[in-house]
Amino acid sequence: MKVLQIAWKNIRQNPATSILGILLTAFGTGILCVLLLTSHQLEEQLDNNSRGIDLVVGAKGSPIQLILSSIYHMDNPTGNISLAEAEKLAANPMVKLAVPLSLGDNYRDHRIVGTDSTFLQLYGLELAEGRIWQEDFEAVIGAEVAQKHRLHIGDKIYGAHGLSSEGHAHDEHPYTITGIFKPAHHIADRLVVANLASVWRMHGDEGDEDVHEHGDEHYDENHSHDLAGVEEHEHHHGEQHPQEDGSSDHQDEPQLVKSIVGDVGTSEREITSMLIQYRNPAAIGMFPRLVNQQTAMQAASPAMESARLFSLLGIGIDSLQVLAYVIMLMAALSVFISLYNALKSRKYDLAIMRTLGASQGKLFGIVIAEGILLTFVGALLGIIIGHTALYLIGASTDGTATLLETLVLLPQEGWLVVIGVAIGFVAAVIPAIKAYKTSISQTLSGN
Repeated sequence: MKVLQIAWKNIRQNPATSILGILLTAFGTGILCVLLLTSHQLEEQLDNNSRGIDLVVGAKGSPIQLILSSIYHMDNPTGNISLAEAEKLAANPMVKLAVPLSLGDNYRDHRIVGTDSTFLQLYGLELAEGRIWQEDFEAVIGAEVAQKHRLHIGDKIYGAHGLSSEGHAHDEHPYTITGIFKPAHHIADRLVVANLASVWRMHGDEGDEDVHEHGDEHYDENHSHDLAGVEEHEHHHGEQHPQEDGSSDHQDEPQLVKSIVGDVGTSEREITSMLIQYRNPAAIGMFPRLVNQQTAMQAASPAMESARLFSLLGIGIDSLQVLAYVIMLMAALSVFISLYNALKSRKYDLAIMRTLGASQGKLFGIVIAEGILLTFVGALLGIIIGHTALYLIGASTDGTATLLETLVLLPQEGWLVVIGVAIGFVAAVIPAIKAYKTSISQTLSGN
């Protein structure tokens, strides 16, 4: 313990050089910490948001843009697709579940999604309070939307056109909040979800008097109005139901067909995209080719496009990692120079310590302890800086950054401290050897 006390007092005697070494170590560790947290959590979010979705079908264009707009809700859609064509794909034997999406508006930068109740099944969503929508312009909001804007059941919200809250406001049709989802820890927490007909009518497609039944008539007929979850909904969509003739529906009948085909003709209606879940692995190679070659639509695989997206992000991450390691190298050089120069001014103190009984090993340990303490404190400070920076990023921006958790401590962060300690040890080795070889007679005689 005395060795550490002496080392700390020596550090305090040279505040300028010591602070420089600590700060350089802190900045290098902080950058690595931010990159580590960001890359880990972004990859986790990409996986969480696309889990259970095998394919996205939409208008032709950029596959990454289609994935970003339909799964991560971070970009403009590539266009619209025919509802009739979507129904044909949903009826394909290779499709187990098909979830329609109709996009175009937002509420204070939160995407308003027109869909049907299969959306809840796909994402495993449950209601914290209230009920699912039953009429047009009724909506269920994500947990983050409710918390951020202090919304409650019965409140009315107004959508704005496009992705920005600065777009044209649809004052003529407010949405009434009928339910709030439980926290799902993925993109659904940031969404406002309504039926398809609400989005169609919002953009001038009044259609037939029965248009409000589109997308949810099957839900209303088979579910109570005070549902607190989606277990009955899952039963409705996933199990066989007896018919009057004693036969049963096919267990895996595509849900889009049952959810959006009604009395109103769909030949002219459009949706933005459709989320597909395969019936079996054999569809992985066959179904995307069928969509791309035999329809006017395109198929994009979330797994492939997410990997491409993360590889593109990885280029920038690698560059910043190089910068962080350069800063850490500068920190090591700073610690080395600080300790080496300090030895010149303390050589008489070291010689006197030797005469008072201090061993060569103790002098070696004191210098090593100084180097380790400097970089250890810097590494801890760097981790605090990294988490603080991530919090500020999340607090100042909307979108994916708000999904980053600043209080999460990863096991890999322990390695950042180990790296810092190792840098301090290496930087202190040469000065420590010099202290170890201190000659009492030569130093006190002034030679």
